[in-house]
Amino acid sequence: MTDAVSYPADGFALFPDRSVVALRVNGELKDLATVVEQADAVEPVTIDSPDGLAILRHSTAHVLAQAVQRIHPQANLGIGPPVTDGFYYDFGVEHPFTPEDIKAIDKEMQRIVREGQRFVRRVVTEEEARVELVDEPFKLELIDLKGGGAADKAEGASVEVGAGELTIYDNVDRDGQTLWKDLCRGPHLPNTRMIGNGWALQRIAGAYWRGSEKNPQLQRIYGTAWPTKDELRAYQTRLEEAAKRDHRKLGKELDLFSFPDEIGSGLSVWHPRGGVVRGEMEQHARRRHIEGGYTYVYTPHISKQDLFLQSNHLVTYKEGMFPPIHLDEERDEQGEITKHGQDYYLKPMNCPMHILIYKERARSYRDLPMRLAENGTVYRNELSGALHGLTRVRGFTQDDSHLFVTPEQLEEEATRVLEFVISMLRDFGLEDFELELSMRDDEKEKWIGSDEFWEHSTDALRNVALASGLKLTEVPGEAAFYGPKIDLKTRDAIGRTWQLSTVQVDPNLPERFELEYTDRDGQKKRPIMIHRALFGSIERFFAILLEHYAGAFPVWLAPVQVVGIPVAEDFADYLGDVIAQLRAAGVRAELDHSDDRMQKKIRTHTTQKVPLQLIAGAQDQSAGTVSFRFRDGSQENGVPIADAVRRVRDAIASHALVNTAEDFS
Repeated sequence: MTDAVSYPADGFALFPDRSVVALRVNGELKDLATVVEQADAVEPVTIDSPDGLAILRHSTAHVLAQAVQRIHPQANLGIGPPVTDGFYYDFGVEHPFTPEDIKAIDKEMQRIVREGQRFVRRVVTEEEARVELVDEPFKLELIDLKGGGAADKAEGASVEVGAGELTIYDNVDRDGQTLWKDLCRGPHLPNTRMIGNGWALQRIAGAYWRGSEKNPQLQRIYGTAWPTKDELRAYQTRLEEAAKRDHRKLGKELDLFSFPDEIGSGLSVWHPRGGVVRGEMEQHARRRHIEGGYTYVYTPHISKQDLFLQSNHLVTYKEGMFPPIHLDEERDEQGEITKHGQDYYLKPMNCPMHILIYKERARSYRDLPMRLAENGTVYRNELSGALHGLTRVRGFTQDDSHLFVTPEQLEEEATRVLEFVISMLRDFGLEDFELELSMRDDEKEKWIGSDEFWEHSTDALRNVALASGLKLTEVPGEAAFYGPKIDLKTRDAIGRTWQLSTVQVDPNLPERFELEYTDRDGQKKRPIMIHRALFGSIERFFAILLEHYAGAFPVWLAPVQVVGIPVAEDFADYLGDVIAQLRAAGVRAELDHSDDRMQKKIRTHTTQKVPLQLIAGAQDQSAGTVSFRFRDGSQENGVPIADAVRRVRDAIASHALVNTAEDFS
C-alpha cells in the first residue's frame, strides 16, 4: 500500500498489479473489489499463491457450471470446490455426460472467459436465497445446513455456506446484466477474462450427493486451472508421467498384488513378488523399531462394542466402521433366546487395544516412556466411489505405535519420534520433507483440555519441528479436538506431495480409560499418549514407493535382485553355480532356464525391472568372471565371481538404487 491512496479504497487502487487477484483483510480472504479502511491490515493475494490458485480454480468451476446450464438449462447445480491442482463441479442431469458434451461445454467456457464477465458478491437472507434458488434442490439443502456443520455433512460445502452471512455471486456482463448466479462464499477473480487459457477439462465421474450412496448420483466434471498455458502444459506432462507410474498399472504388470472380485472391493491380496517387497519393508521397520526401544504387541481384529463405546469411536466414527457382528446368542429347542448376545466390531483403529495393554497392570514413572508397536490390520467401511488401488482401501495394515509419556517427557519423546520417522523414510530413499503443525484456533468451544495443556503441548511440538530444520507450516484450527499434531509430508520423484507420518498428542483417551502412573512423589497422574504412524498404512506406503521408483526398486527391495542369463545352454551350469553362491549369501537370485533366446530373456527381465542381470559365456567361464547388465542397458564385463558377490551384497546393504553401471561402480 502507499500513502498516495485516499481511503476508503478498494483493492484495484491499492494493488494495480494484474497478478493480484484478491485481498486478505484482517486475516480474511476478500474480493479485490472490497473497500477497506486505512486501519485495516491488508495483504495482496497473487494468482500464483496457494490462495490465488484456489480462487482461480473455484472461479473456473463457476464458469464450468454456467456453461453447463447454458447448454443444459435443466441441469441442477451441486457443489464445485477447488481441489488439489484443479476443481470439479457436480450436476444433477437426466442423462450422463458424453465426450461430445464435454467438447461443447469446453467451447462454451471459452466464450464465457472471453466475455470478461464480472464476479459480483451479493449478501442475501436465507429467505431471499430460497426464492432465488427455488429450482436448485441441492442448493436449498445446503441453505438448510447453513451454520449446522455443512462442511462436515457435504464434501466441498465450505465453499458455498458457512456459519457467517449467506452470499450469492452474480456473473455480470459489461452492460450490468446478470447472466448467471450461484450460491457461494467466494472470493472470486475480478472477471472471467483473468482465467486466461491455462485451464482444461479432464474427466467425467459419478458422485453421490453429499457422499452418501443413499442420495442421488450426480455427474461430476473434473478440470484443472493454472495461471498460464505453460504451467498447464507442465502439469499435463506430470500427469502423463504419473499415469505411467500408476501403482495399479505397475502392480498388474509386475505381478505384485490384485483385488479379486470374489473377495470384495478395497480388499487386496499380495502375490509372491509383492509379498517379498512388503516383507522387506516390514522386517526392516521391525529391526529399526526394536533398536529404537519399541516393543511389538499383537491384538485381535475384532472386539466387543463396549470397547469402541468407551473410546468414543462408535460415536464419532461409526459411519467409517463396518456393521456389527452379533455373537454369543443362545436359543433353546423352541427357538427362544436363553442368552442374549452382543455386538462385535471389526477394529477401525488399534489404539483402544494398546490402551488395554497399558492398563493391564499398575504403572510407575519408571515404566515411561512406554513404546508399543504393532503391524495391526484395521478395517474402514469406505464408500465404493472413494476406493483407489492400495491408497484407499477397506482393509489395511497400520504400522501403528502408541507411546505413553509423562508431560515432562513429551518434548524429548516427540523429538525422538520425529528423528526416527525421518531416518526411517530416508532408508527407503525419500529425502524431501516438510512439516505441518496443526493447532487449535480461537474458537475455544471446539477444543477440550486446559489452556495450559494446549500451550505446553503446542510449544513442545513447535520446538521439535523447528529443531528438525525442515520447512514448517503452522495451521490454526486443524488440530484434533483433543490435541495438536505434526504431519510430515514428502515429495516423490515427480514432485507430488504425500502426507505420510503423523505425531499426534492425545490426553483424551488416557482420560476416557482412566490411565494412571505413580509419579516420583507417590501421586497418581495421567500419562499423555502419542499416536505415531510411520508409514500410516503399509499398503499406501507401498503404493507411494512403487510410483516413486516407477517399479524400479532399490536392490534391497527388488522382488528379484539378480537374474542369471547364460549366453547359451552350455554355460547354464557355470552361471547356476554363481547364482547358488548369491543365494547362499542371502540374495534373491534366479537362473533363467527358459528356452527363450538370450535377447528375449534380457528384454523380459528388463521389463520386469530386475536391477541386476548376470550374463556369462565362454570368455567368462574360462576367466572365472561374470558380466553385469543394468536396467538402462549399460553393462560391466569381466567381474570376478567373488567380487560380483561382494558388490551385490554391498548394494543391498547400502540400500542403493542401481539403474546404471555408474550406480554400481
